[in-house]
Formats: sequence, structure tokens, C-alpha cells
Amino acid sequence: PSPRRDEYPRDCRREIRINMQSLVIALALAPAAAYVAPVAPKATTKLAESKADLMALQESLPGPPGYWDPLDLAGSTILAQYGVDTVEANIGWFRHAEIKHGRVAMAGFLGYLVQSTDFVSGPHNNLPFRGYEPGLTPPEQWDAIPLIGKVQIV
Repeated sequence: PSPRRDEYPRDCRREIRINMQSLVIALALAPAAAYVAPVAPKATTKLAESKADLMALQESLPGPPGYWDPLDLAGSTILAQYGVDTVEANIGWFRHAEIKHGRVAMAGFLGYLVQSTDFVSGPHNNLPFRGYEPGLTPPEQWDAIPLIGKVQIV
């Protein structure tokens, strides 16, 4: 038979109690680990590129264009007055701007496609604005919007 609780030495009872408390706390906090975001791995992307790196990248790609930068934006510090004072930072700024403009262009194209559907350009129970005509293409829809509506959009 197993010994009774009071038959354990006092130090051993204290250690068992501490171990049990630790176990209870660990089991209580284990589900909380599911709500903690994992640590992201370190980025392995090269953060700074020079003009020579851009030229080497373009020459390594297939196709006829080669490296083409007629305004020499990759080698300049044209944005120094705005705090972008190195060539590497200048290249990063232009890359970031190109990504942003690409996303805006994609959203604009998606908007054009949505306006071409019957759901938007078809007949409505409640007219979106005075003078609305169903069945118009997106450019015709823009022309049909009253001037005060265009001013609010732009």
C-alpha cells in the first residue's frame, strides 16, 4: 500500500505541493499559447541595392530590353531634399512607389470591370443619382454624373 500523506517528510510534502502548483499553472496557461503569434523568421531579402546590382539583375534576365534608365533615377539622389539621401535609399523609395502605383492601377482596373457588370450598370429600383441611365459603359457613366457629384469624387 502507498504511504499516507502525513507519513511523507515535511520537505517532501512541500516539494510535492510546489510541483503540483506548477503543473496546475502550466496546464491553465497552455491554451493561452494558441493566441500568441509565432515569431516571424528573419528576412532574407537584400534590403539595399546599388545601381550596379540593378544592372546585373536586368542583364541576367532573358529578353532584349537590357538595362534602361534614361533619367538616371537609380544613380541619383534626387530625393535628398526629402531625407532620402543615398542611392540605395533612392532605389528603395522608387521601388516602393512602383508597388503602390501598381496596386492602385489594379484596383482601378477591377473597378472598371465591376462598373461594366449588369449589377452596377443595369436598372435600379432606387436611382443612384438624378439623370441615371441604365446600360452605360464606365466612361459613359462618368459623363452622366452631374458636376457636383464629380467634384465630390475627385
